[in-house]
Amino acid sequence: MKSYREGLASAIICSVWWGIMPIYWQWLRPIDSSVIIFYRILLVAVVSLIAALFTYSLKEILEPLKDKKLLLKYILAGILITTNWSIYIWAVNAEFVIQTCIGYYIEPLMVCIFGVILFKEELTVYKKTALAFALLGVAVIIIYFRQVPMIALGIAVTFSIYAALKKNLNRPPILSILYETVFLAPFAIAIIVYIEASGQGAIASLESGELYKYGLLMLCGLFTAFPLGMFANAANKINMFALGLTEYISPTLSLIIGIFLFQEPFEKIQLVAFAIIWVGLIFFSYGEFKYYKLSKETLNEG
Repeated sequence: MKSYREGLASAIICSVWWGIMPIYWQWLRPIDSSVIIFYRILLVAVVSLIAALFTYSLKEILEPLKDKKLLLKYILAGILITTNWSIYIWAVNAEFVIQTCIGYYIEPLMVCIFGVILFKEELTVYKKTALAFALLGVAVIIIYFRQVPMIALGIAVTFSIYAALKKNLNRPPILSILYETVFLAPFAIAIIVYIEASGQGAIASLESGELYKYGLLMLCGLFTAFPLGMFANAANKINMFALGLTEYISPTLSLIIGIFLFQEPFEKIQLVAFAIIWVGLIFFSYGEFKYYKLSKETLNEG
C-alpha cells in the first residue's frame, strides 16, 4: 500500500505539473516560441544525459545504439515528440490553450485507433462508444466554427504515432528521452548560436528588467525531465487504469487556466463539445476499469 500511495502521488504530481505548465511557457514571453523550442530540445538532451550518466554506465547507454533499426526508430520518435512539443508550446504562447486541451482529451482515444489499425488490437464496445463521442465533439466544433481544430488534432495525432512507434521500444524513460533528443541537439546548438549571435534569440528579445526570464528558460530541460521521472515512478507502482485516469487531470487544469487566468474566448458551443468528449471519456474509463478488474480476477484464479 505504501508503494501504491507513492506511485499515485507521483502520478498526480506529474499530471498537475503538466497541467500548470502553460503558465511557465507564457512567463517566457516575449521570447519567441521557436527559440523556446530549440532551447528545450538542447536542454532536455543535456539533463537526460546527465541523469543517464549518473544512473547507467557508458556501455549501457551506448549499447542499444549499435542496432541501426532501433536507432532509426528513436530518431523518428524524437522528430515526432519534438513536433508534438512544438505545436503545444506555440499554441500556448499564441493563446490557444483551450484547443490544446481538446487535443490531450482525445489523445488516448486516438491512440486506440492507431492500436486497431497498426496492431490489430480489439476495440471493445466501450472504446467504440468513447470514439463515437469524441468524433461527435470534434464534429460539433468543425460545423460551428467551419474550421478543423488543427492544433488539437496535430497534438493528438503526433503523440499517437509516437506512442505506436514506441510500443515495442522497452527502454528506461531516461534513456528513451536521451535517444530521442541527443540526435537533434547538434542542430539545436547550431541554430541557438546563430540566432543569439545575429540578435534574433532569447537574449535580444528581453529588456534589461526581463533578463531573469533567460534564467527561467534555462530550466525548461529540468521542468520537462522532472514530470517524466514522476510518470516513470508512477508507472512502476500503480495499475494502468489509475495511471490513465490521473492523466485527465492535466488537460482539465490547463482548461481552467485557459478560461479563467488567460481569459481565452470560451463559447457555449465549446462547452457542449467538451461535454460530449467528457461523456466519451467516462465510457472509455469505465471500459478500462472493467478490463483491469477482469484481468485481476483472471490472475488471481490462475
